[in-house]
Amino acid sequence: MACIAALFALPLAGPAQSPTPFSGYYPLLDTNVIQYATTPPKDPIARFQRRLNQGDTKLRFQNPQGYLLSVLHELDVPLSSQGLVFSKTSSQVQRIGPATPRAVYFNDDVYVGWVQGGRFLEIASVDPAQGTMFYTLDQNEVQQPQFVRREECLQCHASPKTVGVPGLLLRSVFPGADGTPNYRLPSFETHDRSPMRERWGGWYVTGTNGGQAHMGNAWVNDKQSPDQIYVNSGLNITSLVERFDVSAYASPHSDIVALMILAHQTHLHNLIARVNWETRLALNQPGASADAVNARITNAVEILLRAMLFTDESSLDAPVRGTSSFAKEFPAPGPKDGTGRSLRDLDLNRRLFRYPCSYLIYSEAFDALPEPALDRFYRRLWQILNSGNADGAKNKVFASLTKSDREAILSILLQTKPNLPSYWAVPDNLVKTAHRQH
Repeated sequence: MACIAALFALPLAGPAQSPTPFSGYYPLLDTNVIQYATTPPKDPIARFQRRLNQGDTKLRFQNPQGYLLSVLHELDVPLSSQGLVFSKTSSQVQRIGPATPRAVYFNDDVYVGWVQGGRFLEIASVDPAQGTMFYTLDQNEVQQPQFVRREECLQCHASPKTVGVPGLLLRSVFPGADGTPNYRLPSFETHDRSPMRERWGGWYVTGTNGGQAHMGNAWVNDKQSPDQIYVNSGLNITSLVERFDVSAYASPHSDIVALMILAHQTHLHNLIARVNWETRLALNQPGASADAVNARITNAVEILLRAMLFTDESSLDAPVRGTSSFAKEFPAPGPKDGTGRSLRDLDLNRRLFRYPCSYLIYSEAFDALPEPALDRFYRRLWQILNSGNADGAKNKVFASLTKSDREAILSILLQTKPNLPSYWAVPDNLVKTAHRQH
């Protein structure tokens, strides 16, 4: 299991202050409040396993991918989401390298990893309240396939790099020619705030993005000159056919747009889980004052809010275009407002999304946040969307949200997000009065 240090109560972070970054992580995952190991999971894989056990569905085994295609189909995970990582950063490292990259697929709450000739599928599945659950599925054909929960994954997947909760890791490394990361060189967390030049070390990337340098499609040949990974030969690659045998894979792509969505989504899932845990622990903190409880919840919510509104998003210097159908398929589920707008609509010219508010606001995990956290989040979001810069003239953290951005996000949410607080439909002047009274 991971060695996990103590988490300290977080200081007050009101609307006019910057939140304190998450600096601690949890000594025990199975405290009386959290009970990560002992609470029956409710994530998509746990629900799917119950359907398998009851005979309501079946998995089909097909070589060369084994159960992969059937799992993706049953869980509605698109093939177009495939990303290919050749760095040796999985538990099946012996089978991974530039000629045999690991394939990763995802939808809004499930992540599936497949390795050529691997012993098992690797699955991460987001529980609405408990964070990410980790499973494997043996790649041997059997009558009754079983997803096996793997808490040993928490050795890497519960640390400060996952903001202290069981979560997801998306790293960019300096790989050698065989895919082994050079651990003497830095590695980078990859999310929507990451500079493009630090992304995708150890990954294949198909698509075009102008002259924006990134670390994909290349490896370090000279350990004394790690910057040599930033070579133009790795940019704007639209086919991997000449690099390895793509016929062994369910898709020939490692789509740049899918990789960008993956970077946003993994980080947000971790933050949502952290807010859930922080709120529950704050509410059950012995001897804590009401101010201390409120401060801890406020801080956690503010960090999540800023991430969901893309306040520090790394801008694009040139248009980004993928090679698969992912960019067309991803926006399709909506939901859409009366004019056809959706928070899943992509921009890909100057930023990732057309309307900068994360689609994960519709997720089960977001809706499962404890009431005090949801209340705080909705009040702050309402303030921001109606006033532009709710933090005052000296704090421009939300200044990147233009008037048209705010109006569009507000309209989309009012028409598509169930169970919004009643004051969201109240005229703005009455809302301000309600906030003063609150």
